[in-house]
Formats: sequence, structure tokens, C-alpha cells
Amino acid sequence: MIKARVTVTLKNGVLDPQGKAIEGALGALGFSGVGHVRQGKVFDLELEGADKAMAEADLKAMCEKLLANTVIENYAIAID
Repeated sequence: MIKARVTVTLKNGVLDPQGKAIEGALGALGFSGVGHVRQGKVFDLELEGADKAMAEADLKAMCEKLLANTVIENYAIAID
């Protein structure tokens, strides 16, 4: 069994209204000095098998086809 984490974030230059809302809410809650908040999403997956190279290839395909919108998002894969 291979455990992996995929982190998806917006590319630089892409507007992030949810990040802006979080930034404003943190300020309203009294957390000063917080700026440039960007939000993303994390996927934790378990894949059958032991071949890490194949798992990484499959994870890249998953990201390209479903998990990330590669026009506006970047992704990073970490395999345990």
C-alpha cells in the first residue's frame, strides 16, 4: 500500500477570492500582520501496490484529468 498526498494550489497571478475572504476574516478576528493568503486543497490517497514510480505516474494522470485544473492550478505530489 502506498500513501500519497496531492496538494493543489492556484497559480501565481490567478485571483483568489476565497483567500482574500480568509485574509479579511483573520484580520477581523484580531490576527494582525497576515497578508497574501492563498487557499488550496489537499487529497490524501492510498494506492494498492508497492511500485512508487507507477504510483507517481498514476497520481500525475489523476491530477491532469481530475484533481487539478492545470490551466489555473499547480499540484505537488508527496509519496510516503
